[in-house]
Amino acid sequence: MIEVKDLSYSYLGTKRIDFDDFNVGRGEHCLLLGESGCGKTTLLHLLGGLLRGADGLMKVNNVDISRLSEHELDLFRREHLGFIFQKNHLISALNVQQNLLLADNDQARVNELLGSLGLLTQTNKKVTTLSHGQAQRVAIARALMNKPQLILADEPTSALDDKNCDAVVDLLLNVAKDNQCSLVIATHDSRLKSKLHRQIQMR
Repeated sequence: MIEVKDLSYSYLGTKRIDFDDFNVGRGEHCLLLGESGCGKTTLLHLLGGLLRGADGLMKVNNVDISRLSEHELDLFRREHLGFIFQKNHLISALNVQQNLLLADNDQARVNELLGSLGLLTQTNKKVTTLSHGQAQRVAIARALMNKPQLILADEPTSALDDKNCDAVVDLLLNVAKDNQCSLVIATHDSRLKSKLHRQIQMR
């Protein structure tokens, strides 16, 4: 599902980030670990095509995404990828259900995901009324609406207590298993180490 080789990226005026080579197979799960500033978020954004201009080889689902046009990238992300960002990027003018239906107009899927995350009672509430942890769970549900083949998650549990952390990780693992999709999580959260046993330490 993912192949990275000789990959590097430079932000304007900053030191180049060099990434170790690695592969993630279809249906495989892994954690990206490392200190702040080591490039975990940058790597996720490169893999999702949100950052362009990297050097080296980077394939997702056997596609060299660096060669895709912006339109092709949009279609590729919609068909294959699910993103969970540190900031939830929910649309404040809409309620919980409406935010999810923007990703995929499937009411049954909305109910399924909100039920799994203990959010059914929040269905018609504006996202601005939610707690930070609730909003993060809504963002996670939105990322899973299209049943992606690859889930890229950036600190998905950082705002959650232990109970909701377990619920979120279990949901991600169950969705990944049911859909034979791959899961890559960048995190500082040590609670996840017992859940995902393949761990890539970034320098």
